[in-house]
Amino acid sequence: MVEVDGRAPERLLTFGPEPSPGRGFGGGCFSWLPSSAGIIHAARDGELWLIESTTLRKVTALERTVRAPAVDETGAVVAYVVDEAEVWITGLGTGATRRVDDGRHEFCFDPSIAPDGCTVSWIGWSPPGMPWDAAERVDARSLTSIGAELGVALVITSHRPSGAAVQQPRFAVDGRAVCVQDHNGWMNVQLADRSIAEAAEHAGPTWGMGQRSYAVHADGSVVIARNERGFGSLSAVEPDGATSGVVEGFTGVYGQLSIAGDRLAALRSGPSTPPEVIVVDHVSDARYRRGRVIAESGVDAWSTIELPDPVGVTIDVDGVALHARRYAAGDGRMLCWIHGGPTDQWQVEFRPRIAYWWSRGWDVLVVDPRGSTGHGREYQRALNGSWGRLDVDDTAALISAAHAEGWAAPASTVVIGGSSGGLTVLGVLADRAELVAGGVTSYPVSDLAALADATHRFEAHYTETLIGPSGTVETARALRELSPIHRAAHISAPLLLFHGTDDPVVPIAQSDLLVDRIRAAGGVVDYVVYDGEGHGFRDPDNVRDEYERIERFLELI
Repeated sequence: MVEVDGRAPERLLTFGPEPSPGRGFGGGCFSWLPSSAGIIHAARDGELWLIESTTLRKVTALERTVRAPAVDETGAVVAYVVDEAEVWITGLGTGATRRVDDGRHEFCFDPSIAPDGCTVSWIGWSPPGMPWDAAERVDARSLTSIGAELGVALVITSHRPSGAAVQQPRFAVDGRAVCVQDHNGWMNVQLADRSIAEAAEHAGPTWGMGQRSYAVHADGSVVIARNERGFGSLSAVEPDGATSGVVEGFTGVYGQLSIAGDRLAALRSGPSTPPEVIVVDHVSDARYRRGRVIAESGVDAWSTIELPDPVGVTIDVDGVALHARRYAAGDGRMLCWIHGGPTDQWQVEFRPRIAYWWSRGWDVLVVDPRGSTGHGREYQRALNGSWGRLDVDDTAALISAAHAEGWAAPASTVVIGGSSGGLTVLGVLADRAELVAGGVTSYPVSDLAALADATHRFEAHYTETLIGPSGTVETARALRELSPIHRAAHISAPLLLFHGTDDPVVPIAQSDLLVDRIRAAGGVVDYVVYDGEGHGFRDPDNVRDEYERIERFLELI
């Protein structure tokens, strides 16, 4: 905890069970008690814990997995999600507990409690849809405060605009419902019946709980973390609905926005700026210009690298605009990097991997093939039915355009990416090998049928959207044709592949079989297995080893 005015040194707030980590600019780990008297946090043991002064108290004892606590304004009750599937509330004074959802959805995320204490809201959806396809706002209402009497009867309703998805359901100070939804083709903030509509994204995809990409001031103005083709900024919307646009001096990728009184706090990051916490005073004044940094991350070594802002790249392919961002080193060597997801995007935030390879003379072209977020709902949904084909074709087109510009040549281009980005890497190596000298991939998807059978619950039906409905002959044929594991004999360029033994998303058996098939066909694969690692590598020794192996691999290109 850091005093906003800097009058006291920062201090460790949590003790006892460690907090459960979130994802990127997401959150869902803790909620403040009223007047900042303490916090309730989700811990690694799966329960909620309350910390108030020197007191530590266990709030839940469900022996399940609890996330996303949200405390009401009186501090009487906390709402939370259990096993990503149910919404519960617990009285902080009485300890009484009840489930408030009615089971109509298989997934429930991000509960919030209205200022009057009479409504709990969350988003819910059911497979085969993913949250960015069909999540809707759910409201559980009562005639009296839920916190005053947990046994009160609830009326539960759910709603979303046709053909759209909802996320981040919360409330303004005056009780109006607020959320983000994409009924106009872009993920934009919706304040009651007013949509703050523009051709830019106001949020990222719901891969986890706790995203806070907007904040509503007591006067009705809204501050928004804006994303335009990967480039971030803060935008302000006045109470009368007038948009003041991007706030001068506030470019960068922002997240975890919150307003208390007339102050805004947020996370901020940029190409050369590791994540930092900023505070903006007098946020209701449209003339505010700068934020005060009150906490920062990173190591001193990063301050010596002045990574330039990337340049946006847009090309036309058969009337479709494809997008990328180029970090230019100018030495004629290029890494083409494909993000994971595929429903995701690498915004222009601090990424040590980009800074590291750029500092060694490599251009980094971060591509957004169709299926990426940040370019509107139509662009994101264009991949549906063509995963493993359209993303490969789009990436190949962007690489070809880079070659035409003279940024690199096929002999000095390497394609790199992990997870679903690894699927694209393998597809480029199998189908468009003439464009690259080799590939690097981590925990890649190589067998789409096996992925659908073995991945974790959140993504268990992902292929039904991205390939086709399960159980049909057409889908079975597409799963085979689009899986690189069945084109392994075509992968002859050098490949460096990493995988962790404990990956819950893409089982390591996929890479084991892929490597066997490539080698059997005479291909060259350097296969590195990290014991105990999951979907992403955390052990510093393994990360260091990964960098060193990639560097040796690239020296041979």
